[in-house]
Amino acid sequence: MLSTEAMKPPIRILGIDPGLRRTGWGLIACEGNRLIYLACGSVETSERADLASRLLAIHDGLARVVEDHKPDEAAVEATFVNTNASATLKLGQARGIAMLIPARAGLPVSEYAPNLVKKTIVGAGHAEKAQIRMMIGVLLPKADPQSEDAADALAIAVTHAHHRTSVLLKVAAQ
Repeated sequence: MLSTEAMKPPIRILGIDPGLRRTGWGLIACEGNRLIYLACGSVETSERADLASRLLAIHDGLARVVEDHKPDEAAVEATFVNTNASATLKLGQARGIAMLIPARAGLPVSEYAPNLVKKTIVGAGHAEKAQIRMMIGVLLPKADPQSEDAADALAIAVTHAHHRTSVLLKVAAQ
């Protein structure tokens, strides 16, 4: 007899690493404890374009990803505040788009701090991007992200796969 866990379809998780120049995305399937790489990439904008056009490009690119890949859940990296207030504000606007697109599609959207993503993937909260990329290769051997943003997005998706049960329990308790 099959367990109820074995009968559940895999959960498709979309990880998003928001950025104004490049917004990375990564899609994995989570089947019990097993993680399966599905796809990844990035939405790029022109630095010469005005802010509204860049935000529209991120919107349209992520909307296409959600429409094409049909994820069940999404996870977005939380913004960290840096010394340049203008850059932080612009990143926040890109992050707003990254949260809006999956939410509009009816997906639950979780947020994860950069240090939690690093700790989950590498085991240390201050890991370098190269370490994250290397561990993504170990955790998802078929993945071949072409950019750091795509690798980071896959890391966010994997982080959600590891923490989603506690997130769902927290939501259910509210």
